[in-house]
Amino acid sequence: MVRLKICGITKWEDAKLCADLGAHAIGLNFYEGSPRCVTPFAASEILRRLPPFIAPVGIFVNWTQAPIVALCKALRLSAAQLHGDETPQVVDAVARRLPVIKALRLGQGTAAPEFSSFRSASAFLLDSAASGQYGGSGTTGNWHLARSAAQTQRIILAGGLTPENVAEAIRIVRPYAVDVASGVEARPGKKDPIKLRTFFEEVSRASREIS
Repeated sequence: MVRLKICGITKWEDAKLCADLGAHAIGLNFYEGSPRCVTPFAASEILRRLPPFIAPVGIFVNWTQAPIVALCKALRLSAAQLHGDETPQVVDAVARRLPVIKALRLGQGTAAPEFSSFRSASAFLLDSAASGQYGGSGTTGNWHLARSAAQTQRIILAGGLTPENVAEAIRIVRPYAVDVASGVEARPGKKDPIKLRTFFEEVSRASREIS
């Protein structure tokens, strides 16, 4: 079964719907440049009502090790997703305290990332390579390179996924998990219930096909 992570959660209502639909994880974005950014207080209000067995992940862009670990520990987050230009040293330092998902950009014309530089990461999130953006661009990456990576790495596929294309993406890449934000939104930071339900249905259908 391909796992599902729904990113950019800003409201309890969206978190509840994700939990009810069977999401494995939700992403809480602490990057101030994102329209999906939440404050630590807003995140805590969501998390205190979140049911067990759904993993809350914090998304950070170019933070240093100490505040990442401190906030993750304070909010009892399951993992830190480092979505910026973090060095291997920062990834290693955070990974000594909690699991790290390292985001890497994989565009249509880019080469395969240097996974070996981030050996301490528990998984790699492959996002599209939109200039000047750290995710949420709504554009797809290179699925064929992602498929090659998924044969040797724990890959979370992101970037431009929608209810219309996620089944095809799963069939091509065969990732460990898929991650979606803008593709199931009514507007930035607000999920569309119909899109979200359809996305889950398509992931389940594709998972059955490849199993």
